[in-house]
Amino acid sequence: MKKQLQVGLIGYGNAGKTYHAPLITATPGLKLAAIASSRTLAVNADWPDVDVEPDADALIARRDLDLVVIATPNDSHASLARAALIAGRNVVVDKPFTLTVAEAESLVALATQTGLLLSVFHNSRWHADFIAIRSAITAGRIGTVKQFESRVDRFRPVVQQRWREAAQAGAGLWYDFGPHLVDQALQLFGVPQTVWADLALRRDGALSDDDVHVVLGYPALRVVLGVSNLVVGGGHRFLVHGTGGSLVVDGADSQAEQLKAGMRPGHPAWAFDARQMALYTEAGGETRKQHIDLPRGEYTAYYAGIRDALLGSGPNPVMPSDAVAVMRVIEAGITSSRSGRRIDL
Repeated sequence: MKKQLQVGLIGYGNAGKTYHAPLITATPGLKLAAIASSRTLAVNADWPDVDVEPDADALIARRDLDLVVIATPNDSHASLARAALIAGRNVVVDKPFTLTVAEAESLVALATQTGLLLSVFHNSRWHADFIAIRSAITAGRIGTVKQFESRVDRFRPVVQQRWREAAQAGAGLWYDFGPHLVDQALQLFGVPQTVWADLALRRDGALSDDDVHVVLGYPALRVVLGVSNLVVGGGHRFLVHGTGGSLVVDGADSQAEQLKAGMRPGHPAWAFDARQMALYTEAGGETRKQHIDLPRGEYTAYYAGIRDALLGSGPNPVMPSDAVAVMRVIEAGITSSRSGRRIDL
């Protein structure tokens, strides 16, 4: 058995530089061996001991790699994952898994056929606020959940010149943040019966959706997902109402901002989150409010899980079937918004 599993990373934009490279290198048993990027100087400055390959084909062709991580623009995920699987490489794909359900199902079939690991980086499962919300719901602290609202709001009124905001396949907030919000909802409540979506372009000059409002329908539960680039001051990250109380969390998970600032796992402050979750209950006609500290986030659990799965000592941390389920909701949302209809799943 190898002392360290060799990992190759395709792409060194925001996802590769900010998330994947630091988390891979922080995981015992994994070694970031190569990065495929045209930004050779940037890679060398950050990771002088890592090989730089000129393109994805060159990296995939390396026979020393145990795992290939794909952190490229969304419309290239399916083709690169297919190429890596055909070459005999285990694969991690950044979210969104693919652009369509058909692409996702095809990749899962190929991974099954080849006996290779295929996983999707749904890292929001390890956000501190989601861990706290899931724990409170599981413990029954607000009774039976009847309404679940999950939002990511920022104020970015000016359209930027980048692929995420361009008029191209895979751009827009639904493909960017939608997979996070949908995966969290499915982890809590399973697959919904219906999807209704309004994916809008609100900003002057917008080329892809920059305001998202989606309702997932369950027999006795409503889940509302939202993302906007035109909210000053932010809003509730989670707002959950049940038969016995309500839960509220504001703000954003600390891990992303720490990574952007250059902090790495292992730092004493890593994943510390100063926010609190508010629990509202009522007794004798009196409303009571309890503040609950958030746990530390656990981004590092994802690649630790990938390592264990490759070594045969643990499960895949994000099963490809879960990622396909997310893509079904993403695709249904697009169909709903275009048609103005509620879509049955």
